[in-house]
Amino acid sequence: MEFIKCIVLGVVQGIGEFLPISSSAHLILVPYLLGWKESSMAFDIALHFGTLMAVLVIYFKDWWNLFIGACKNLFKKEDTTEGKMFWYLVVATIPAALVGFLLDDVIEGFFRNQIWAIALLLALMGVFIYAGDKWASKHYRKKEVPFEKITLKQAFLVGCSQAFAVFPGFSRSGTTILAGRLMGLSKEAITKFTFLMSVPIIAGATVLKIGELQMTSEVIIGIITSFVVGVISIKFLLQYIKKHDFSIFAFYRIIIAILVYIKLIWF
Repeated sequence: MEFIKCIVLGVVQGIGEFLPISSSAHLILVPYLLGWKESSMAFDIALHFGTLMAVLVIYFKDWWNLFIGACKNLFKKEDTTEGKMFWYLVVATIPAALVGFLLDDVIEGFFRNQIWAIALLLALMGVFIYAGDKWASKHYRKKEVPFEKITLKQAFLVGCSQAFAVFPGFSRSGTTILAGRLMGLSKEAITKFTFLMSVPIIAGATVLKIGELQMTSEVIIGIITSFVVGVISIKFLLQYIKKHDFSIFAFYRIIIAILVYIKLIWF
């Protein structure tokens, strides 16, 4: 049974980390809905490590080019798009890193016992994502900003929005995608920026918690599962947004929140 739980939670993390549905919320709500004992925060971090490997595999070439561009900018004073975007990603990472370092354990420790609050945030962000994406598509239309044209101000504000991800239910990708869309970034631009920005954040969280983790066979299975599903999720979303908006994820969040409240009230 423990192996099944690890696989299920690995799938949940692999999907939830990259789709705007909140992996942290699902890692709490899925065991609650299924009547399972809640997993430890250290195990959750192990699953995050799997998704970190997934995004590194997909975006290895991009990160390599960003690093080379940053080196050229720093040592050769050459201005390149890659160098600029590297430093923008650094700036965007700072707000969430500070909030996560200072408040993550306190906030998540509180919310892990407040199922109703997680469901509420899940539903509210669903409404915000739906309304924000629809508004952006109508307001900006053909004026959407591509990835290469993201400004420092936009990168910083997206980074600030990422800090809300310490609250289970908000969703790191959900808040950053919403912030980017409200500022006129194209779906492709903010999705790529979000995925790239996830690397230092997940890596930092993994380093902070790695000492609490015991590499059992169950943990290894969870990591492998979240990695494989994470790769599939990234590729899926990149293809999906070419022809669709984010409405389906908004509806899904609201439906899950309703199911949680039904169980809270009647069961």
